[in-house]
Amino acid sequence: METEFFTFALVGFLAQIVDGALGMAYGVVSSTMLLAFGVSPAYASATAHAAEVFTTAASATSHVTQRNVNWKLFWRLAPGGIVGGVLGAYVLTSIDGAVLRPYVTAYLTLMGGYILYRAFRQRKAQLEPTAAAVVPLGVVGGFVDAAGGGGWGPVVTSTLIGSGSAPRYVVGTVNTVEFFLTVAISAAFLVSLLTGHWADADGLADHLMALAGLIVGGLVAAPFAGLIVRKIPSQTLMIMVGCLVILLAGYQTWQLLR
Repeated sequence: METEFFTFALVGFLAQIVDGALGMAYGVVSSTMLLAFGVSPAYASATAHAAEVFTTAASATSHVTQRNVNWKLFWRLAPGGIVGGVLGAYVLTSIDGAVLRPYVTAYLTLMGGYILYRAFRQRKAQLEPTAAAVVPLGVVGGFVDAAGGGGWGPVVTSTLIGSGSAPRYVVGTVNTVEFFLTVAISAAFLVSLLTGHWADADGLADHLMALAGLIVGGLVAAPFAGLIVRKIPSQTLMIMVGCLVILLAGYQTWQLLR
């Protein structure tokens, strides 16, 4: 149990360092590691999002304090993200984990590849995203975040920056919205558990040490993320996390085929 705690504390620490700098990867890295340990997709997503309630609160507070939030973009992005997240949690708890696992693994592999793609892609001129594009993007990002155990940052941050939005305000706004999204997703998992909708929830308490490790590691990293990432270029961080996610997803694929 102690080994599991310290392993996931390290995972939470490293994931939060990357997430704090790039606005993505905490959920993807955490969920991929949980799946690699044999945790079902629903358990992995629920555990990662429960941990993110604490880490995203710290991250959002930092971005609001540093005035990195575009509040116009925030109010366009948040409602759709919350709706998509709740729907994704409902779908995930409605399907047998063994059936869904190959699809989640494939999704995470694609996310890893997309992160690598973003690492090498040149940025366009900075533009203000329109409401017509942001609202559906929020719905899609929230849905895949809940259903895949992560993906809000890779989908939303990468899309907005790729479309030419200012990186500073995209990362700050997306991270701030993520706190409210994570609370909504965690509440949806809790409601599913209490109402009996999540029929495969037996054994959820077995992953409490992993949850505690993710929370502690993420909270320790949150105040130091900005300092540490100054020493490592953003492109290097994105390459590292992209390779990590693909390698871990490859390990899961090997487990499924074995």
